[in-house]
Amino acid sequence: MRKFKFKSVVALAQAKMSVKSAAIVLASSTLISALLGLFRDRLLNSYYLGTYPTGIDAYTAAFTVPDFMFFILTSGALSVSFIPVFNERLAKGNKKSAWELSSSLLNLMAILTLIASVLIMIFADPLIRYVVSPGLDESGMVLAINMTRVIAINPFLFSIATVLTSIQQAVGRFIFYSLAPVIYNIGIIIGITCFTDGINLFGVEVFGGGIMGVAVGVILGAVMQLIVSLIGLFGLGMDYNFKIKWKNQGFRSILRLLPARSLDQGMDYVNGIVNTNLSSRMGAGAVRSFNQASTLHQMPVNLIGVAISTAFFPKLTEELGAGDKKEFYETFRQALRTIVWIALPVTVIAFFARGYVTSFISNIGNNDSNGTIASVLGVLCIAIFARSVFHIASRGFYAFQDTKTPFYVSILAIGLTIGLSVWFYSLSWGVDGLGAAQSIGAVVEIVILLSILQKRAHGELLNKAFWKAAGRMAFAGVITGCVAFSMTKFVPLMVTDTSLVITIPKFLLIAGVSLAAYLIASYFLDLKEAKPVFNYIKKILFRNAK
Repeated sequence: MRKFKFKSVVALAQAKMSVKSAAIVLASSTLISALLGLFRDRLLNSYYLGTYPTGIDAYTAAFTVPDFMFFILTSGALSVSFIPVFNERLAKGNKKSAWELSSSLLNLMAILTLIASVLIMIFADPLIRYVVSPGLDESGMVLAINMTRVIAINPFLFSIATVLTSIQQAVGRFIFYSLAPVIYNIGIIIGITCFTDGINLFGVEVFGGGIMGVAVGVILGAVMQLIVSLIGLFGLGMDYNFKIKWKNQGFRSILRLLPARSLDQGMDYVNGIVNTNLSSRMGAGAVRSFNQASTLHQMPVNLIGVAISTAFFPKLTEELGAGDKKEFYETFRQALRTIVWIALPVTVIAFFARGYVTSFISNIGNNDSNGTIASVLGVLCIAIFARSVFHIASRGFYAFQDTKTPFYVSILAIGLTIGLSVWFYSLSWGVDGLGAAQSIGAVVEIVILLSILQKRAHGELLNKAFWKAAGRMAFAGVITGCVAFSMTKFVPLMVTDTSLVITIPKFLLIAGVSLAAYLIASYFLDLKEAKPVFNYIKKILFRNAK
């Protein structure tokens, strides 16, 4: 028997991937992470949403400020600013400069987020009490403040992991990058199942448990995620230096690009803070209900928009780096068509089967909570499609190292969204109003972004062939909607359906038949995206016959 070699396994996992392979790996890992997220939320909701809505509202609110600081300082701001500059250095054979800017960025982000984490711990009380969730009762307020202080270390841990995985992503290695969110969810699940009863060491209680145990699981997940990100560096030859090389031109280029994208991310999260603030005024459980609907709508966005655009992004930057705009336009259209073709049926099915989807994470016998989440999810379905498209549209600008235009568009869209949220709240539309504002803002944003890209390309980006294909996709989507609606009547969701053993087969039947209708319609409408799927099906069906 051959001896197991850890380095060999890591080297195999770090092999550079094609765009197709990267998209498959990212989509698969996102799906696994999403399923773990569903399981995580189902556990949380079964423990607390029906029995302790104030506690789970406090837990949800506790993430707001730490997540805001992470998104504004690191997150997507780092990857879209760092990758083009890093790849440009590597393409020119200047590895020394590439590793210098990587080390400098890692050190800078670690310092900034460590300061942010300490400040969050100090000012958690006024932030929660007056900004994030003023509508919580006093017990919920105190709990949210304490959990915020526990989770405050997340920005620091996440920022280091994000720099490390961005390096791997830049050179086309996606395995450990894709594993990080999966590991994070596992940590939270451990917190829910193991730490809610308290933590004892050598017979001494060091932690009392309760919902605070889940917050401890969050930190465990963040640490595990960081460890996985570190393992992914093996074999890359990174030359780390503790200093910040302020004179490195690549590092200075990133610093010029970073503010606009960071503010863009921050603006997105300001919108989240407003939603938490308003929903905290709508009664116990409202914060969690909106959060859960938002999480459900974000899962297909991550699975489709984020995964596909992330896989295409290095290729887009390489083509522009080589000065080949024609190839860039072709690759961008291919990515956009792929996202639209996949996002359309998912959006339609999510709308008609929203009750089934909601039961996956909140089947707790509390019909009011389930009904609220399903209702908001239905309104947010439009945002599923729009935000999936957004990720490739924004990366079209980032490939040109233009982070300012998406930022300005984001300000407009988020300003509109926040204004609509406040207006709909004043009209007493409840959490549905918050969802409607999100969908309207998301549609406005992608229309503006694609219009600007099309104008800059002098009409060459989205050509007639693209629009004809988009029309055929829309027609196939209408057919899918009719089938999905009919299937929900044929396989209805009953009040007594409280088990996943019942709801999952029903949902899979509805989704399977609807997707089959979409594939068949796409094939007869001569959409090239459907042909590889049918070829693969034929290969499987007739393998034994051959």
